[in-house]
Amino acid sequence: MSQEVKSESAKKNEDWMNSKWRPMMGWLYMGTCTFDFVVFPVLWSLLQSTMGHPVTQWQPLTLQGAGLYHIAMGAVLGLAAFGRTQEKLAGANNGGLSLPSSPVGTSYTPPAPVAATPAPSFSAPAPSFSAPTASVGFNASGKKVIPVDQDPVL
Repeated sequence: MSQEVKSESAKKNEDWMNSKWRPMMGWLYMGTCTFDFVVFPVLWSLLQSTMGHPVTQWQPLTLQGAGLYHIAMGAVLGLAAFGRTQEKLAGANNGGLSLPSSPVGTSYTPPAPVAATPAPSFSAPAPSFSAPTASVGFNASGKKVIPVDQDPVL
């Protein structure tokens, strides 16, 4: 297995874009929402109050077009988070850092098995909790006769 040798500057240039684009997308989305929903409405209100006549309310730019910007950014950030999770599960390291080959100072030993307790015996007859049933009889022609309860229990 031959590994390609890269200079330290080449690693830094490559790793910056590969490791920082996900957080950068999150910061970009947070900044866009902050300006569109907090900063610009306040500035718009101040501008209209200094002009002396309030005319309109601030309309968020990112909500125009049925909020497609928020849907797209949700998809980008969701897929980016899912992709990074899959990379971490596959063993990709963070930002080109080399991780130690053996864990340092931590080890896991599974707990000792607990002695099994004997199962309860089921040889004793179970108590009967059945409701009283009506007796079924047969008439002279051999058909079943089911008696009708005189006082149904509700």
